[in-house]
Amino acid sequence: MTPFTPPTQDQLLAIRVNAGIEDLARSEKFAHAEPDLVEAVVAGVGDFAAGEFAPLNRVGDLEGAVLENGVVRLPDGYGAAYQAYVEQGWNSIASSVDYGGQGLPFTLSCNVLENLGTANMAFNLLPMLSVGAIEAIEHHGSDAQKSTFLPDMVSGKWSGTMNLTEPAAGSDLGALRATAEPITDGEHAGKYKIAGQKIFITWGDHELAENIIHLVLARLPDAPEGSRGISLFIVPKYHVNADGSLGPRNDVRPVSLEHKLGINASPTCIMSYGDNGECIGELVGAENRGLMAMFTMMNNARINVGNQGVQIAERAAQQAAAFAAERVQSARAGSPDKTPVAIIEHPDVRRMLLRMKALTEAVRALLYYCAGQVDRGTIGDEAAANRAEILVPLLKAWGTDTGVEVAGIGVQIHGGMGFVEETGAAQHWRDSRIAPIYEGTNGIQAADLVTRKLGLEGGEAMIALFEEIGRDASDEAGLAALALDCANIARWMRDDASLDDRLAGSVPFCTMAAVAVAAWQLKRQAEAVAKGAAPALEEIKPVTARFFLDHIVPEALGLKASAISGAELLYALSSETLAG
Repeated sequence: MTPFTPPTQDQLLAIRVNAGIEDLARSEKFAHAEPDLVEAVVAGVGDFAAGEFAPLNRVGDLEGAVLENGVVRLPDGYGAAYQAYVEQGWNSIASSVDYGGQGLPFTLSCNVLENLGTANMAFNLLPMLSVGAIEAIEHHGSDAQKSTFLPDMVSGKWSGTMNLTEPAAGSDLGALRATAEPITDGEHAGKYKIAGQKIFITWGDHELAENIIHLVLARLPDAPEGSRGISLFIVPKYHVNADGSLGPRNDVRPVSLEHKLGINASPTCIMSYGDNGECIGELVGAENRGLMAMFTMMNNARINVGNQGVQIAERAAQQAAAFAAERVQSARAGSPDKTPVAIIEHPDVRRMLLRMKALTEAVRALLYYCAGQVDRGTIGDEAAANRAEILVPLLKAWGTDTGVEVAGIGVQIHGGMGFVEETGAAQHWRDSRIAPIYEGTNGIQAADLVTRKLGLEGGEAMIALFEEIGRDASDEAGLAALALDCANIARWMRDDASLDDRLAGSVPFCTMAAVAVAAWQLKRQAEAVAKGAAPALEEIKPVTARFFLDHIVPEALGLKASAISGAELLYALSSETLAG
């Protein structure tokens, strides 16, 4: 497998241009995010990821996580790499200084995860889930819970998980049946006995961190049916004593590990709570309001899963480019010299490589634009917060679809060697395939876009985004046309379309919208580079941006008919006929 080279210059460009880090640093909250510090963080975590996480990527895939006698074990090297991650402070980048964090923008937290995940996507899921758990407790936990759990979670000494899915409750969380019984006396009075089973729990158990803080959705007695009756609980792997030391193990255990297509080094656990009737948890926030609290974590996770699209695309693109530069096959078409050349010289391979690079850079631009809007929302910019809400499903859905596409092109460039495991190209595709599924399938992201997100400010928040793109793209006819189409489709969905019609067109519309925003942000990058913003990119950035505008944007324009075609044809067949 090709070594990972951090794309530091392209990341810095996206952080400056798309996230607007220098503007954020003018705020009191993010005043420490000065240029020298930003550069040090991006370069430092890139070097760390390349040196510590990347060398474990292949062995993690081949050996994977295993469950032995109730203990989840990782391949050699994972424990030491995680401890180095904790010791160097990478887990604490964006967390509150009140609990030992560095208080830097979420944008820089995204960069930490981008580098770690490009180096080793499966391993990176451990800190990724912890960051989301930290945010959920920080927003919804009591002062006592924050002081008990956050310092060691922020440092990375303890990790965190989210426990939603059950065998009979996948995307429909309202169907979950895990229970929480109030404890009225004894040492755990005021807490709850948790019972039930959760599936697909990422990094649900391991030995790398000293404790694991599980956030678990469960039902109280007599709770309302459906999603209105769900509460959120903290369930630590080990009880935490009043002085912060660890007590005995809680009644929670991994039953088994899933055997997966990819991300084999990430232990995906079936977790059992309360086998002996002694699993103790404590309520986070109000009763029956757990889904709202968990959505804080899920929104963070959806951005970070969109980030995984960038990660796997970058890694696959680097490997494909290195292979294409070394693999010699056939003479250049039309050349009088019949000497075989490296396949990077052939037009179709060039097309594939440019497509990989343009798509990767475009998703990165969208990622950091979204992160910058999140940061602005944090400091009180309501319009930016609403824009971030709109951008999240675009990033999660299109970003991860793009990761799969780019990883697939990487296999294609390798030819037959891509279809065998020795080169590692297949691992990137296998790893990529989970991202469109978890944290809400991409179909659910598109549905969210045309329902809840379209409803923000009566639809005007979304329409304003497309109108802004249109104004800035007055010199790019294709992008201007795409922005106009998106605005008109949004109006049609808001004013005239039935719910079925909106949902039927949601996926193509989501792709159109994401491509429009990504093209806009990539265009901004190219304009900044033309003005001297990134001399190291002055040769490549105009080409990748041009490719995206000339090749990807026209493809998105072609989705309009599908976005507005309605649902009638989808129901022309009965369920029985369609299934038969």
